[in-house]
Amino acid sequence: MAQQLKPELKQFLDAGTIIPAHPLALTADRKLDEAQQRLLTRYYMAAGTGGIAVGVHSTQFEIRDPGINLYEIVLRLAAEEIDKVGLDRPFIKIAGICGPTKQAVEEAQTALKYGYDMGLLSMGGLQGWTEAQILERVKTVAAVMPVFGFYLQPSVGGRIFSYDFWLKFSEIENVEAIKVAAFNRYQTLDVVRAICNSSRREKIALYTGNDDNIVADLLSTYRFEVNGVTVEKEFIGGLLGHWAVWTKASVQLFEELKACKANGYANMASLLSKGLQVTDMNAAIFDPAHAFHGCIPGIHEVLKRQGLLKGTWCLNPDEQLSDGQADEISRVCKAYPGLIDDEFVTDFLKLNKN
Repeated sequence: MAQQLKPELKQFLDAGTIIPAHPLALTADRKLDEAQQRLLTRYYMAAGTGGIAVGVHSTQFEIRDPGINLYEIVLRLAAEEIDKVGLDRPFIKIAGICGPTKQAVEEAQTALKYGYDMGLLSMGGLQGWTEAQILERVKTVAAVMPVFGFYLQPSVGGRIFSYDFWLKFSEIENVEAIKVAAFNRYQTLDVVRAICNSSRREKIALYTGNDDNIVADLLSTYRFEVNGVTVEKEFIGGLLGHWAVWTKASVQLFEELKACKANGYANMASLLSKGLQVTDMNAAIFDPAHAFHGCIPGIHEVLKRQGLLKGTWCLNPDEQLSDGQADEISRVCKAYPGLIDDEFVTDFLKLNKN
């Protein structure tokens, strides 16, 4: 019997929330820094996020490699910190799930072992599979735990899928949400239109992973004619690597966006301008100028400067900041002081000395 999402968490997910993709804290010799890893989890809770996603791209896919084997450990550490804090509000624990069907099922079972609510199911690394084979894999994982679908852009290991794929994907029971991280308006449109044409459209929460278009995604309403009826769908939240940094400021911006929509889209022009600033900041950390080579070190650099990480080290020694990337991060921090949370982090660290 598949685990189902608890009704209160389903209601919370469907209302929309902010979910950062959890990074990996390492020492200089590229071993897990458990104290900093736990500190990061506490930071995201203190910042007011509605959940975290662990074992995902930002946590580095290499955690699954033989000889590293950190997947279960990072899931356990995050779960322990969440239990320790004992929040009196909903908080969704999401585990990244990868690989062929057998591996994906094993990872889902590991996630359940530590009380995770959903699995963010990556379709990356399956380049030789047909869409039909991947859909069968989704059904198999959904028979274990609730699935958060994931459209990952090709430049970081994903692949392009057809409209028909997403239509069939949306019909799978226990798929509760889909994250669109295509970084492409055409492909984003495919997913939203497919959900709207699905019989399960009311059951699937749409979350943005388009770090290049966060604010515009969250302010847009999609409308399609389906069997003579106008169907609307909105991105109601996000699961984002960008939200792993400057998180308190991101939570505040998200609340502004929700208030804008609740008040007839008042102040939308100002927020769209702010959205362009967010995209500029994202370009500095995600490094599209170098085909996203420095995206994970970019996240680490911000956290290091704030004292939440001790270095930018990645499991893959070749993953380092690109030339000029550190200067770009300095530029955007200076340009957009209202979108960083240095003061909050300073206060947080005073209360959370290791």
